[in-house]
Amino acid sequence: MTKNHHSPLFRLASGFLKYFLLALVGLAIAWVLSMTFGGSYFVVMLLPLVEDWILRLAIILLCLMVTAIIFESLR
Repeated sequence: MTKNHHSPLFRLASGFLKYFLLALVGLAIAWVLSMTFGGSYFVVMLLPLVEDWILRLAIILLCLMVTAIIFESLR
């Protein structure tokens, strides 16, 4: 068994990235299924709200990853 040599901040950021990408895949699947079953009006109504939240979370996650990478490279 190998020991993980990454900092806790880097592990936190990579965990957030994993769950963020899983959420994006889930939203894509839900979007395709709702379009297939005729829920396009509901999707179009929620799209600006979801798009705004995804963009904000992506920016926060990007800043967290950059901070973790900088600290990891200084170590």
